[in-house]
Amino acid sequence: MRKHVAVMVAPFAAVLSLPSSAFAQEQRHEVSVQGAGSFTKDSEGNGISQHTTDSGAFLANYRYHLNRWLAVEGNYGYSRNTYQNFTPTNEFAVNANARQTTGALVLTIPASAIRLEPYVLVGGGVVAFDPRTDVIGTIAGADEETKAAFLYGGGANVRLVPHVALRLEYRGLAYGRPDFGLTQLDSDATAHTALPTLGGSFRF
Repeated sequence: MRKHVAVMVAPFAAVLSLPSSAFAQEQRHEVSVQGAGSFTKDSEGNGISQHTTDSGAFLANYRYHLNRWLAVEGNYGYSRNTYQNFTPTNEFAVNANARQTTGALVLTIPASAIRLEPYVLVGGGVVAFDPRTDVIGTIAGADEETKAAFLYGGGANVRLVPHVALRLEYRGLAYGRPDFGLTQLDSDATAHTALPTLGGSFRF
């Protein structure tokens, strides 16, 4: 009798165990390293016209997949730019390192037959500006400054082999234009930086 019960119960137990087994085998963690271009739109305010030089950037990312559709991520990015400020009578420049630390919610579409996994993201964080006072041309008295930032973007992972993908992405950052603690640079303007990126990711 016990054998018959065991035979009848076994298929149901196997079916019930499938979701938990599949859940355990999911690759929840993902890390990536990306190279980027940093392109900031010109801004203007309080009689000051502002331009930021284009440059290269570096981005490191950790993403945790809550399920097949939803993930959360943390990012660190770095670039170096010259922040130029033009008034009717003078020009002021600050060469500075910009370090962005952000978090985002990511909506993903599971990989299709062509191994393409698109996604969109939205989040926020901070951008820390560190003036390089040792560089000729940087205005004296420039100080470190941190600005809150809004992050949005999207991209796609293209699976190359198991666990490894090519990542193409666009990120947009909106934040208050830094004045480095100097009233003559205070435009009260919002800056927008576009970061198209290309890199690789590893999922485990």
